[in-house]
Formats: sequence, structure tokens, C-alpha cells
Amino acid sequence: MPEIAKLDATDRRIIRALQRNGRMTNLDLAAEVNLSASPCLRRLRILENTNVIQGYSIDVDAKVYGLPVTVFVRVSLENHTESVVANFERQIRDPPEVLECFVMTGLAAYLLRVVVADLEDYERFVRARLHPIGGISSIDTSFVYGVVKKTAVCPEVANNG
Repeated sequence: MPEIAKLDATDRRIIRALQRNGRMTNLDLAAEVNLSASPCLRRLRILENTNVIQGYSIDVDAKVYGLPVTVFVRVSLENHTESVVANFERQIRDPPEVLECFVMTGLAAYLLRVVVADLEDYERFVRARLHPIGGISSIDTSFVYGVVKKTAVCPEVANNG
């Protein structure tokens, strides 16, 4: 397992630049973070090898893609025995509609971000994907009808040495 990296301000500038534009060349990245190309590439490889940078992806307009409905689903479990939790967490990884699943504090144990084509598709998801998991005591649904802010760029962090 790779060692946990300690980031400095330059590492964070590299990360933020790539979060804004993951397709930039190493030369453009180096210029943006005020490094020469070789040290910039070396730092980038370290960030990748230590899993600080865990991969590269694209941001897709889900509506244009054909999945215009985003749903936040709060799931509570009947109990939190090891087997119930392990079963839920293992099975919730499979449905492609579930883009993210967070373990939560508060009333619900999990928060899912789900994308579907329409209300009927969401009903199918609940009946065919969630209900069969078992051990669920409640499902609370909130439909997104607008987005005020969406970013994948981390905020700047004060450098504490």
C-alpha cells in the first residue's frame, strides 16, 4: 500500500489546475504552477502513485446523455449488524444508476446520488435494485430540480508548514 503523501502548496496547485482542466499538457501544467516540465511531471507521477490523484474522468451533462433526473436517496437500515451493513454496502456498488454512496451521520445511514431517465425509471430502480438488497427500513427520496453550484475543484488550503 502506498505511503500517505504530505502535500505542499505546489502539489495543491497541480491538483487544482488538473481539476479545472484534466486534459492540459504537462508543459501547460508546468507553466501554470510555475515549474519546469521535468519536476512538474515527477510531482504528478508521485501524486498518481500515492493515490492522491486517483484517476481522470470527464464531466458529462447527464440530461444530454439521457439521464436528466438526479435523485438523492437517504437509506436507513433495519439494524446495523455487521452482516446487514456488509450486505448493503456490497450490493449498492452494483447498480449503475448509483453514482455515489456516502455513509452518513444523522437519521439516514446512507446517502445515494442516483441518475435516471424519468420517474418510472426511478420506480424501477427502487423496486428492482434497492428493495431486493434487504435489511432496509426506509427510503427517503429528494428530486433535484435545479443546480446552483457544481464543481470538482477543491478549495485552497492554508499551508501549515
